[in-house]
Amino acid sequence: MILKKYKTDLWIDWCAGCGNFGILSAIYRAFSELNLDPRKTVLVSGIGCSGKIPHFVNVNGVHTLHGRAIPFAVGIKLSNPELTVMVNGGDGDLLGIGAGHFVSLGRKNVDITVILHNNGVYGLTKGQASPTLDYGLKTKALAEANRLYPLNPITLAIVSGYTFVARSYALKPEHLKEIIKKGINHRGSALIEVLQPCVTYNNIHTWKYYSERIYELESDSGLDFSEAIEKSKEKERIPIGIFYMEKKKVLEGIDKRAKLSNEDFKNLFREKIIRAT
Repeated sequence: MILKKYKTDLWIDWCAGCGNFGILSAIYRAFSELNLDPRKTVLVSGIGCSGKIPHFVNVNGVHTLHGRAIPFAVGIKLSNPELTVMVNGGDGDLLGIGAGHFVSLGRKNVDITVILHNNGVYGLTKGQASPTLDYGLKTKALAEANRLYPLNPITLAIVSGYTFVARSYALKPEHLKEIIKKGINHRGSALIEVLQPCVTYNNIHTWKYYSERIYELESDSGLDFSEAIEKSKEKERIPIGIFYMEKKKVLEGIDKRAKLSNEDFKNLFREKIIRAT
């Protein structure tokens, strides 16, 4: 494996013990084992601790606006279908301000992979509750218990139409690497939720908390729709693996035949002017 070609020389400034280190390592290894061409690979991110990942991987990278990583990635993929495109975003970034784009990607089924970093808080802005933090929980950075009910990324992805839906854990490097590889190889919209502690602000969902509850799903090809939904709701024990997978027509690049020429546009404007007068 040639990992070095995917690494940059930038200092990685996450907190010691952050789950993002495990995710970044799995991305390096997945890219290496798939032998992806750095010139034909694009990482897109939004705002948050996970947003720094494009800076640490030696491929094409775009660090975009808060919640807007998915539409950027969709535009990149549709304009150049030969590229391998991956989004990295936090639970707040993708399910808060970016929730509309998250759902829209499922409907469109564009061939990109989304890695959702789920730690239950907004780590970059001092630990506010994210859309995935359970109702009634009070992490150490909150002044009061969370008063909002959570979104479930797996359930939301399945009902939105994602054709590959999986979950892994930042402390299971081999499992996470294989899930990422499968997500990249899948043709269609792929969602990979990665559970990870925020060691600075989330004192509830710790490494110990997850390690005592996580178990692996037996199926390598996903569950049927109903069973996948039911499994996604489990909380006492937390399943990781592939929840759902199906084949569906992929939305691809703009058909060149559908493009209008300059003369076509001029004619359209002339018609509008004539109608207006």
